[in-house]
Amino acid sequence: MASGEDDRVTCAVLIIGDEILSGRTQDTNLRDIARYLNVIGVDLAEARTVPDVQQEIVDALNALRSRYDYVITTGGIGPTHDDITADAVAAAFGVEIREHPEIIAMMEARWGDQLNAARRRMARVPVGGDLVKNPVQGPPGFTIGNVFTLAGVPQIMRGMLEDVGPRMRGGRPTVSRTVRVEGSGEGVIAEPLEAVAKAHPDMSLGSYPFFNADGYGSNLVIRGRDPEQLTAVVAELVAALRRAGIDNVREVEVA
Repeated sequence: MASGEDDRVTCAVLIIGDEILSGRTQDTNLRDIARYLNVIGVDLAEARTVPDVQQEIVDALNALRSRYDYVITTGGIGPTHDDITADAVAAAFGVEIREHPEIIAMMEARWGDQLNAARRRMARVPVGGDLVKNPVQGPPGFTIGNVFTLAGVPQIMRGMLEDVGPRMRGGRPTVSRTVRVEGSGEGVIAEPLEAVAKAHPDMSLGSYPFFNADGYGSNLVIRGRDPEQLTAVVAELVAALRRAGIDNVREVEVA
């Protein structure tokens, strides 16, 4: 498990569920996790989506947890037969899976004698795992090794993230600036953008085209960890665009 740079902390996201791959459910968790990690200075380095097939989950999880500092999984910890994430995580770590007494106590307090076998499935945690708080509703998630296993329901997942962040070794937060180019396509923008990107390999430069009733163009997003360097690169990019004959260029604030 290596991040590649002393001050860079990396994380991967493993999205689990047939409903995501089939298009029946639109995933929003990846976006929310990416935004959260950015704030605490952790780089989201890779994301994968796998079906509800235990061996595929195990293989993906083992590949990701060996490559990155952390892995966050979402989905597959509910009460139905195809909620197999906990089993897969246990298999990946080579440990048994058992009902966690704290979760059983929570469930008994909530459901009493209506605590059936399906609900008890949500109390199963790999041996050696710790719980991840769920401030919204239902049972908690869990963490083992460098893996955090969270719910797939977006509202619940976001609540669980609040308990994940403090457990991560934070890096230096990424700062971003956006340069908006209007009335020029990516074909015109590409050359000056590529030249600046090559001159600053430690920064991220991306082009995000837009088309609307008012016209077209691209938002050029520059990301880095050093605010002073970022300011200099923004100025360099604007100058390069103008030398290429692109005049309708301005920096914008993006929420």
